This record gives sequence, C-alpha cells and structure tokens, in this order.
Amino acid sequence: MGTKSERLLSLDVFRGITIAGMILVNNPGSWGDLYPAVAHASWNGCTPTDLIFPFFLFIVGVAITYSLSKRKERGDNHSEMIAQIFKRSLTLFGLGLILNGFPFFTWSDGFSFIDFSTFRIMGVLQRIAIVYFISSVLFLKVSTKSLTYIGSGILIFYWLVMNFIPVPGFGMPDLLSKPGEIATNLSAWFDRIILGSHVWSGSAPWDPEGLFSTIPAIGTTIIGILTGQWLRKDVESSVKVVWLFVAGNFLLLGGYVTDMWFPINKGIWTSTYVIFTGGWALIFLAMCYWLIDVKGYKAWAKPFHVYGMNAIAVFFLSGVIGRLMYMIKIPFNGEPMGIKTIIYNNLYLSWLEPINASLAYALVYILIWLGLMWILYAKKIFIKV
Repeated sequence: MGTKSERLLSLDVFRGITIAGMILVNNPGSWGDLYPAVAHASWNGCTPTDLIFPFFLFIVGVAITYSLSKRKERGDNHSEMIAQIFKRSLTLFGLGLILNGFPFFTWSDGFSFIDFSTFRIMGVLQRIAIVYFISSVLFLKVSTKSLTYIGSGILIFYWLVMNFIPVPGFGMPDLLSKPGEIATNLSAWFDRIILGSHVWSGSAPWDPEGLFSTIPAIGTTIIGILTGQWLRKDVESSVKVVWLFVAGNFLLLGGYVTDMWFPINKGIWTSTYVIFTGGWALIFLAMCYWLIDVKGYKAWAKPFHVYGMNAIAVFFLSGVIGRLMYMIKIPFNGEPMGIKTIIYNNLYLSWLEPINASLAYALVYILIWLGLMWILYAKKIFIKV
C-alpha cells in the first residue's frame, strides 16, 4: 500500500502545460501558416504537437491513481464509485459532442442548421471520456500486475491486427499512407463500418480519434496509472526520479526500435506511438516532479498551475469562443467580416510575417485565457466535470 496521498503539484503543472499546448495548436492565426513544431505530422512520425494529447491521457492515468487509491484501499463500494466515474465520463462525452456541433448552425449565404447525417461523433473529449471510464474500472478491479499484462496485451493485440489482418475491400494493410476514399488500414475500416459518415474527415474513412484507435489509447493511460502507483510508494524522491527517467528512456528506445515494424503514428494511435509518447511523458513528469515537488522551485510554474486547475473548462471554453470569433461577422470596410479575421489581419498580420503572426495570435490567445482562469483561481473557483 502506498503512503503518498497528497495532491501532486507537479502533476497539476504538467496538466496546465499540456492544456496550454492544446490551446496553442488549436488556435493559430492561420492554419496555412504554421511552424512545423506546432503542426501535426502529416501521417507517420511525431512532432511536439503530437505529444500533447497522449500527455493528457497519461496525466489522466496518474490522476486516476491519486484520486481512487485511498477509496480503493479503504474498501469503498465499487458500484457507487463506478457509477460516479460513468457519470463523469458521460458528461465529458456530452461536452465533446457539444463542441463538435457548436453552435449547431452555420451561416455563409444564410442561416442553416448543421447536417446531422455527417455529424462527427468522436473527438478529443469523447476519447478522454471512454479511456477514463475503462481505465478507472480496470484500476479498481484488477491488480497492478494484471494491469501491466492488460496494457501490454492491448499493444500487442493492436500491432497484430493492424499489421497482419487484411482490410476488407483493400487487402493487406497499408500503414505508410493516409487512407483516401477507401480504408487502407483496419482502424479506418472499422470506423467507417461503425461510425459511417460520422467521422472527422468527411468522405474519407478515417478519424484521428476513432473508436478502434481508442483501444491502444487505453495503453497510454495505463502507463500513467502505473506511474502514479510508483510515485505513491514509500521510496526516496531521488529514487523515484531516477527510475522515471530510466523507464522513460527505455520506452523511447523501444518506440524508436519498433517504429521499423509499426510506424509511430498519432492518427491511428499505433502501439509504437503509445510507447514512444509514454517515454516522453515519463521524462517530462520526472523533470516537473524533481523541480517542483522535490527541489521546491515553484514560482515559474504558477501560470501552468492556474491552467491545470481548470483544464477541461478552459479547453472547452477556448474552443467555443474561438469558433464564435471566426463565425460571427460584423461590418468592416463595407463588408461583413469575422471578428477573428479583423483582429488577426489588423493587429498581427499588418506588421509580422504570416508564420510569426499566426504564432503570435495563438500565444496572445493563451495569455488572455490565462488571465480569465487566474480570476477563477484567485476566487478558488475550480470547475470540475
């Protein structure tokens, strides 16, 4: 039984850094002008932006350990706990659906409702909801040893089916190219069969947060759960940090090596992507833990702590407001123009190179939301989902 039960400041900071990164990459001034580091890999490969989502799922896993361990250890009723977990997951999934459809109407040449025949079902919050629910139940019901086997089994299973099972209507899977009009890998085929036209990429049979690729995403959260269990052990902090770095580098090496057989790919969340990004998550958490919880260097982390305490709220609200700024048009120079377009063109693009203007817009957007979240933080208002 672990003795560490207090809240980890470093985990909140890590969460805040991750959410700030999400807002940064989701709100550029222009999608056509991006530095490579703030854009996703076109298909196989991994950029810094591709680390953000797995970092969050890893954090979810660590948080599961810290939030449920004491209740599990004292024998609280599992049915009641699972009901609470399900309610929270359902709320997250619902928020994701709202974000997908918001504001449920469009206007270009006139007012019209969204076509719900192609309404996207999955998304970032939806994947978090599913993974959180399954991982929490596993944490409550199985031992650490069994959880390790389950996580490893998930990654092996996904590697086998994605590499060796022929794709109906196509043949042996092609993992080197993004699916076009037909499914070229089993994950894309499965999403097209189950979700139909309710996917992210329109006519293409592919969704970066699809159902089938959510299976290996559970592996990412399990790495986080195991990390949380290690951090709660009654072991010297320096030993914890060393082993976090050792494990992180071991996973990084494993990801690099296995990339030769199963490409690192966020779009279909390959097993190698889980291993590789899990390694980076361990290393990043180790640095935060050492600096903040062990050495006590906390001043620099305050802005990220502010973000981390209202993570889901700021992610959801920043997405909603970002869309409204793009869609709401007001008269400008004799013609209707989106609020975001007016601000971007006049305050950024008028004096910066396009790629720098795009980045500057995103950075200022982060700072504005930091200010709003700081108000909530100062008033001790923490919006829980």
